[in-house]
Amino acid sequence: MRLGVLDIGSNAAHLRIADLTPGYPPQPVATLKRQIRLAEAINREGVVGRPAIDRLIEAVRETAAVAARHRVNELVPYATAAIRDAANRDAILAEVLATTGVRVGYMDAEQEARLTFLAVRHWFGWSAGPILLADIGGGSMELAYGSGETPDLALGLPLGAGRLTRHRLPDPERVKNKHVKRLREHVESVLAGSVGDLRARHRAGQATAVATSRTFAQLARLCGAPRAKAGPHVTRELRRADLRAAIELLACRTPMERARLPGVSAARARQILAGAVVAEATMAALDLPVVRICPWALREGILLDRLHHSAGHARHLSVVRSESA
Repeated sequence: MRLGVLDIGSNAAHLRIADLTPGYPPQPVATLKRQIRLAEAINREGVVGRPAIDRLIEAVRETAAVAARHRVNELVPYATAAIRDAANRDAILAEVLATTGVRVGYMDAEQEARLTFLAVRHWFGWSAGPILLADIGGGSMELAYGSGETPDLALGLPLGAGRLTRHRLPDPERVKNKHVKRLREHVESVLAGSVGDLRARHRAGQATAVATSRTFAQLARLCGAPRAKAGPHVTRELRRADLRAAIELLACRTPMERARLPGVSAARARQILAGAVVAEATMAALDLPVVRICPWALREGILLDRLHHSAGHARHLSVVRSESA
């Protein structure tokens, strides 16, 4: 079975095509990534602006054509928090369908957490024991804990790096210390009311702490983890003590200056400071001195879920709102 997964995130639309064979990991066939910059186009009322919608439509049209050329058996297009939480979400998805023929679905943050957990479990295997997972996206952060293939507890919080940059940092070009302090206080307040069960389970089960997402991967590289070209199987970790220094470093630089730092991409330079604050506050709230970085995340979780489904197992993605026509 050849599957295409189109992930429409806050910054980019990313197509990954893979062949799925029972008993084997997904075998990569092709990938395509297009910058659509949705997060920066969302106004205070939560409406995604016209230029960003046009970029999205063009990206969906292009990725669908690539999927067709590679003869995928199924295309799974889905949007994460930037579209899911947009005030004009339904109008956007209707226009995408009308102009491209692709029906883009979306899932809630808890469902994203469960599928990402599935990918992480397959990457680290059963020897990891219980896993405590954190995943920072542009619009939300997902957390999960479990000893099996699917988590016992999963939740999503409105602590995405792009969302917080828009709403909590009035001038991302020149960030003031007082705004970083207020951002941290807000993040800590949200975490304090949400992660008590996760913290208790981690303490009781001594879970392997894992982080995934481009935000965590870039922060790990900034704090000294090996480069991407070292390969996906090289151990990468992020320490909370290093994050504190990274926050100070990022806060005193403009986005353009941050993009020159190790690991920080130009596409995420504006929101990487908010991502670092969320990462450090989350690790503190969960008593995590260090997390291991996993290269697999939501896209791989969807691929694995489809593989399980084709083999007769329960399908975790059954609650996605819609799929490709």
